[in-house]
Amino acid sequence: MRYSILLEDADGVSYFEDREADLRLQDFVPPASPPQISDRVPAVGFVFLTLPAGWKGVQHRSPHRQIAAILSGSFRVEAGNGEGRVFTAGDLFWMEDTSGSGHISSAEGGMPVSMVITQLG
Repeated sequence: MRYSILLEDADGVSYFEDREADLRLQDFVPPASPPQISDRVPAVGFVFLTLPAGWKGVQHRSPHRQIAAILSGSFRVEAGNGEGRVFTAGDLFWMEDTSGSGHISSAEGGMPVSMVITQLG
């Protein structure tokens, strides 16, 4: 399972990195056969979020270590180093830029963006 993660360098400038979740067969819902599953990541909460069509944020840090699952719409994120990426339904976007210069995000394509964000421990 592939995802993008937004990290910070030593100067606090955010940048993207692509990663692959490490999945292995494990018992999860016995007596069903084991599915491929990752290690558990502790979480402290989750929120549903909808950005209205045309919404554009200002440069900001992520308020928590968190991962967003995009449900609908087109969500654009520009990292501090200038690289921009667009996330759409089914994409996973992990945010770790909690202390540096942050990023800019927006709802693109004339449609609202809906997502579920899980805040990590």
